[in-house]
Amino acid sequence: MPLDVSRVSDEERLRQLGYRQTLSRSMSGRANFGVSFTIISILSGCMTLYGYGMNTGGPAVIMWGWLFVGLMTLFVGLSMAEVCSSYPTSAGLYFWAHRMAPERSAAAWAWFTGWFNTLGQIAVTAGIDFGAATFLNALLDLQFGYAATSGHTITLFGAILILHGILNTFGVRIVAFLNEISIWWHITGVLAISSALIFVPDHHQSVHFVLGEVTNNTGFSSTAYVVLIGLLMAQYTFTGYDASAHMTEETIDAAVAGPKGIVRSILVSLVAGFVLLFGFTYAIRSYTGALESSTGVPPAQILMDALGVATGKWLLLVIIVAQLFCGMASVTANSRMIYAFSRDGALPFSTTWHKLHPGTRTPTHAVWLATGGAFALGLPYLWNNTAYAAVTSIATIGLYIAYVIPTYLRLRQGNRFERGPWHLGSWSTIVGTVAVAWVLVITVLFMLPQSSPITAKTFNYAPIAVGVVLAFCGTWWLASARKWFLKSDHASRVARQRHGRPSR
Repeated sequence: MPLDVSRVSDEERLRQLGYRQTLSRSMSGRANFGVSFTIISILSGCMTLYGYGMNTGGPAVIMWGWLFVGLMTLFVGLSMAEVCSSYPTSAGLYFWAHRMAPERSAAAWAWFTGWFNTLGQIAVTAGIDFGAATFLNALLDLQFGYAATSGHTITLFGAILILHGILNTFGVRIVAFLNEISIWWHITGVLAISSALIFVPDHHQSVHFVLGEVTNNTGFSSTAYVVLIGLLMAQYTFTGYDASAHMTEETIDAAVAGPKGIVRSILVSLVAGFVLLFGFTYAIRSYTGALESSTGVPPAQILMDALGVATGKWLLLVIIVAQLFCGMASVTANSRMIYAFSRDGALPFSTTWHKLHPGTRTPTHAVWLATGGAFALGLPYLWNNTAYAAVTSIATIGLYIAYVIPTYLRLRQGNRFERGPWHLGSWSTIVGTVAVAWVLVITVLFMLPQSSPITAKTFNYAPIAVGVVLAFCGTWWLASARKWFLKSDHASRVARQRHGRPSR
């Protein structure tokens, strides 16, 4: 039977889960949806990896891959949403794992889920803001001659991260307000750009080209292999919707609003993203010209070729603003994950990262850890040509492993699972099984080489990054954390440090 939370306030439900209300609870359900929708940001993920898609599978993989991956993502999101309804806390995925795992291994499941979630969140922030820096550099190059070099892009990347750190320092209300604007900016921007690309140019590609053309510029001979790794563009874009879960301690009616935020953000992005991708692919004037653009940003060249330089620049600016909204929301969700994980002592120097600003009640130290970690992940771009694709692979792998562990544990619980007010009923098992199977596939897929021949400049370092984090947290677990993480005595000590938070 579903949990009866109708007579329990959000604060009381949080207390039942072992936490005291400390964050400011002022976010509406629409604003909660806005955070996830903004982080998915089809104007960020789709656009920044569009050139990757053009080389790795081409139009057919871009279009059909988007629909297929979107459907698979919906299975994952539905499974997550059901669990979110039962446990609406900013700890999110690792807390869910702890509650549903067998008692003897619960802390271990939570530990590794939390670390994968942290890795994925930081990598997503890096991917989003690095993509925004690339597009901004392209616009500055076109307008002012600020050349699109790796050094310039890294400089802009750092500046954007600092901007997002500052915005998130001032509290949840300004972020929530900007997320409300972001929803309409994304929807209006997609409609404006897609309409212009479909109806204005006097030259278009055929529908057969848009839906049937396969391109392979990777150096690999196997078309099937290229089609599979080409799915990264879509799967990377469909990340970050766990933000709705991480924001539940700041959301009103969290047990319903959080799950709805997850599912709605995926559905709206699926439809709007297909329209956007169709518009760009339909309007391509010169496939080779777009790929060889001096700015290194194929969507910018497509806009200018189809609509003229002036209009193309303005619409490029629309995309960049959307990407900036996206990065801001990603830092918000990332910092809440860091805050919650450090609240349970799971990160080095945890007492620093879970401190709240006394005036705004936001985890400002966690904000700056999120931005600093993201900057470190983007630095290899200075010597590695495929660094951006590697960062997006890290983000996708890290997040989806963290997404699917609670789903797997929920499947193991069967009828023992305590459903929240938002649930899947008899569909839980089917939906969850598909979600787990899909994540197993993409975890292997996006660790594979993305370009041939494999050299220092083309090496996909995603397996190394994932391996380093796994080795670090695994060693720490065996050496120390297994003795105290989420144990009652440790929780009590943390509670005393945090002025009376109830222990588990």
